[in-house]
Amino acid sequence: MVRTVIDLNADLGEGFGRWTLTDDAAMLSLVTSANVACGFHAGDPSTLRRICETAVDRGVRIGAHVSYRDLAGFGRRAMEVPGDELADEISYQIGALQVFARAAGSTVAYVKPHGALYNRVVCDEAQAFAVAAGIRLAHRELPVLGLPGSALHTAARRAGLPVVNEAFVDRAYTAAGTLVPRGDPGAVVTDAERIARTAVSLARDGRTTALDGTPVRVRARSLCLHGDTPGAVELAGRVRRALEVAEVTVEAFV
Repeated sequence: MVRTVIDLNADLGEGFGRWTLTDDAAMLSLVTSANVACGFHAGDPSTLRRICETAVDRGVRIGAHVSYRDLAGFGRRAMEVPGDELADEISYQIGALQVFARAAGSTVAYVKPHGALYNRVVCDEAQAFAVAAGIRLAHRELPVLGLPGSALHTAARRAGLPVVNEAFVDRAYTAAGTLVPRGDPGAVVTDAERIARTAVSLARDGRTTALDGTPVRVRARSLCLHGDTPGAVELAGRVRRALEVAEVTVEAFV
């Protein structure tokens, strides 16, 4: 019997100063990979340090969650950034996180764009190649976590970077296999039972259902649960238990 293995990742470290978004420590007891905000959409040096230390203590892989420079908009506003500048900003964010990862006894294991940048590089080849160039400048072999079939994964492969497909358990899909824009009704899923079912279906069968009811195939090695989804810790616990009951091994991809 072939063993089914899936990674469970979450966006963490998204507080700033006195402001906190979710219970990062609790989430780090449930996920296997942490997408850590690097200071451009959220996060500050002390938060980065704490997340890295806790991740190492829990055996969780550390990933750089890179973004447009947009603290006020939480990295979810569309921005126009020249390619060379964007590449430098990607490298800068990875480097900042790497300092704290190494101090904690680990290293940055992968990179994933956040928010508006993530959505932009699904189709925008120029921005995708800038992101890939920035990652390669920081580290020539860092895996790139992203949407299957995206321009980012094409750019990463051309840059000689490994790619890892991910799927989302708390976001609605279009019939084309892309994410429904956050501003649209039904884009964010909060029903725990539905999220758990989706996680098992994606992990075991590579399938989900689009918002309009169309079956969608999504072959992924990692499942994402957003840290800012209401009740994220409870949802992560439900997903983890559902996967284990379905005899899916939850294990980091790197």
